[in-house]
Amino acid sequence: MKLYGSTTSPYVRRIRIVLSSTEHEFLNLQIFSGADRDLLASRNPTLKVPCLEDDGRVIFDSRLIYRYLAEKLGHTGLSWEEENQLTLIDAANDSFVQLMLLKRSDFDISQDKMYYRLQNERIEAVLGALSEQVDAGGLTGWAYPEICLYTMIDWVLFRELHDMKAYPQLLAFHEKHHHRIEVTATDPRSSSF
Repeated sequence: MKLYGSTTSPYVRRIRIVLSSTEHEFLNLQIFSGADRDLLASRNPTLKVPCLEDDGRVIFDSRLIYRYLAEKLGHTGLSWEEENQLTLIDAANDSFVQLMLLKRSDFDISQDKMYYRLQNERIEAVLGALSEQVDAGGLTGWAYPEICLYTMIDWVLFRELHDMKAYPQLLAFHEKHHHRIEVTATDPRSSSF
């Protein structure tokens, strides 16, 4: 089993955490240029990470990779509520990624432009909804939705994309899981990319 990705991607990190007790090879790629970009393109035409290669199959997306791994490793499938939680987490995560890429491309994302406004509106709506779920006693375990929420929050803090002070429930959730061995072993702060 081979996982292609980068150590700083929250989508890759969630799969690395899921695979923390499963033998696999992790290829840490510089996904934006050079030979690593070419390798990624040869495996995944979406040019996104993560990408999993196993038993002659190549799977392109973290959500599908998790579904594949859950079936292969005998994990419990996701409920409809958990699928909805993942949709929320992925929506905010995608918006954060878009804003970061725009900022790295020298766009002034603080301008009052429709695209930036829509991304920020989605982020705030999702963070509010997730915060309410945590406050109501949801997302209390350490299953895939919680892993995804943790990796998103940690990545946002790592990249300094949002201060999260308006969401103390989410910061408390982050702190609760911060010292897990699989979390510290995949911390992007120790990455060179």
